[in-house]
Amino acid sequence: MNTNPNRLRPQVILLGLVSLLNDSSSEMIYPLLPIFLSTTLGATPLVIGMIEGLADGLASILKLAAGSLSDRLPRRKPLVVAGYGLAAASRALIGIAVHWPTVLTARLIDRTGKGIRSAPRDALISDVTPPESRGKAFGFHRALDHSGAVIGPLAALVFLNALHVPMRTLFLIAVIPGALGVLLLIIALKEPPREIKVKSKDDPPPAPLPSRFWAALGAIALFSLANSSDAFLLLQAHAAGVATSMLPALWAAHHLIKALFSTAAGSLSDRMDRRRLLVVGWLSYAAIYFCFPGAHSMTAFVILFVLYAIPFTLTEGAERAWISDLVPAGARGRSFGLYYLATGLFVLAGTAIFGELYQNVSARAAFNTGAALAVAAAVMVAIIAGTTGRALQPTER
Repeated sequence: MNTNPNRLRPQVILLGLVSLLNDSSSEMIYPLLPIFLSTTLGATPLVIGMIEGLADGLASILKLAAGSLSDRLPRRKPLVVAGYGLAAASRALIGIAVHWPTVLTARLIDRTGKGIRSAPRDALISDVTPPESRGKAFGFHRALDHSGAVIGPLAALVFLNALHVPMRTLFLIAVIPGALGVLLLIIALKEPPREIKVKSKDDPPPAPLPSRFWAALGAIALFSLANSSDAFLLLQAHAAGVATSMLPALWAAHHLIKALFSTAAGSLSDRMDRRRLLVVGWLSYAAIYFCFPGAHSMTAFVILFVLYAIPFTLTEGAERAWISDLVPAGARGRSFGLYYLATGLFVLAGTAIFGELYQNVSARAAFNTGAALAVAAAVMVAIIAGTTGRALQPTER
């Protein structure tokens, strides 16, 4: 029996490996998708932003439903498997698309899968991980997720530049690693049993979530309004002189930083007030976003894009561990569902605002607005930390 509280549980390791495979699949496509949409299918920047925003908005709504459902089921695994399965099946549609609405359909299917799996998966990670190492567990999961985002673009680079595979064929090849991840889940994921009370019509409604959860969610949602789709950054990279064939390498370098340091940053959040990392991360996001419009050379943009990984390295594991700390075990699926709903809808709104400013005002106006919102979110977290003092203790161990 694994008695070391700091050792990662087998389920966490397996879910990380599956995430690596799934992201290897999706990130073979994602860095090329904005250029494919704009140059091959004739989509405008506003349409590209709409596709990403609608896809992520749908995922956010489904995450709430799937998370709440997983709290009432004896096992979360079926939802996790179904979600990854849909994502793997969706990618072939992009390879045969001749109009942008087909890509929209594929992205909606892909995000439906993400919506079904995300909250149950994170709740499962919380279920099997003691509170004192949740930051490490979520940081590890994000590290492997980002490792896939390194492998996928590099594989795309080899297929496009060394093997001269057409872009559409590359999109079809990308189906394979995602399908392998689904097979691994079906065969190897073992979920510990959970005691589920059978509800009757006379049972009271679920207890309200703690007020401190809602305060945390408000701050995270405000930052999500600043965190618009990275599709615009890829368009900005192209405008700064980065060749289309080199976009996967740029995307891989960005995610390599996240892969290398996310586990360490998550572990750091286990030893300090997680909110301090959020403040530092979101302020650094604001500073980097503010600089993007001035990066007119390829060198300057590449440096900024690599640095852009730092805010997410610091905050992704800490955010999820903070949410997990604030709610009882029986509400973890619902709380992660609400977390993903809020972040997704606010990213949708932020993407729409950014796209409108980017297309009809200027790139500088769009990036500066995002930077200002990130500063506001960091101030909100600092206020929360000031009113509650030391780090909040987990609600339930």
